[in-house]
Amino acid sequence: MPRRPRIHLPEVPLHIVQRGHNRDSCFFCDEDYSAYLTWLADGLRDTGCQLHAHVLMTNHVHLLLTPPAQVESVPRLLIMLGRRYVQYINKAYRRTGTLWDSRYKSSSIQSEAYLLSCQRYIELNPVRAGMVDDPAHYPWSSYRSHALGVGDPVAALSQPLITPHPLYLGLGADAGSRQAAYRALFRCELDREAISHIRLALNQSQPLGDARFLDRIEQMVGVRREARPRGRPRKLVAAEDAGSMVGAHSGLLEFG
Repeated sequence: MPRRPRIHLPEVPLHIVQRGHNRDSCFFCDEDYSAYLTWLADGLRDTGCQLHAHVLMTNHVHLLLTPPAQVESVPRLLIMLGRRYVQYINKAYRRTGTLWDSRYKSSSIQSEAYLLSCQRYIELNPVRAGMVDDPAHYPWSSYRSHALGVGDPVAALSQPLITPHPLYLGLGADAGSRQAAYRALFRCELDREAISHIRLALNQSQPLGDARFLDRIEQMVGVRREARPRGRPRKLVAAEDAGSMVGAHSGLLEFG
């Protein structure tokens, strides 16, 4: 079955994830994270992409960025960054071969509906993974920039990594009030339905937004693109399983 073409639209935010090959590690020490962020800053400068949020996990990376009018800037950024980083890792650890999965996943994001939720989803990755109990304790994400006004963890960057999105800037009239409002967003857990929608759209490389946003995508690319759960409808599966388990001392399996 042919792969769906990615949707990269001018000035429409894009959630990107790239994983290590076979989900193996791609960062091994602090110097590796610093090297990646250094070349990411170079790539943002050279391509004109704006980065709104990021997290570098042990075996994968999340980026939330907005491409310029030249949407080919996104694959150019990731190819350039990937090549430089793989060369560095192979030399540093005397290894050969690939480091990343061959195809990154991406999802166009409707800003007003999902951008801040997506930003929280990205920055909460280390908490969900049990690495820290507070996103402020993880240095390799954009949370401390948004919530605390802390600068980039790498001192000598060609430019600041984060370009705040207008929705973030709208949280307050000045930096202090924006940071306080942003921290307040993290006092409650991210809605489970929002997490499910973000993951489904990302895993299928489909856009994330309401019907109007999907209509806009359809008009621009000529094909309806929408994330849909695979397989039979969930209610039907649950009903059939319930019927087959009458008398059994067991609950229904969770699908998805």
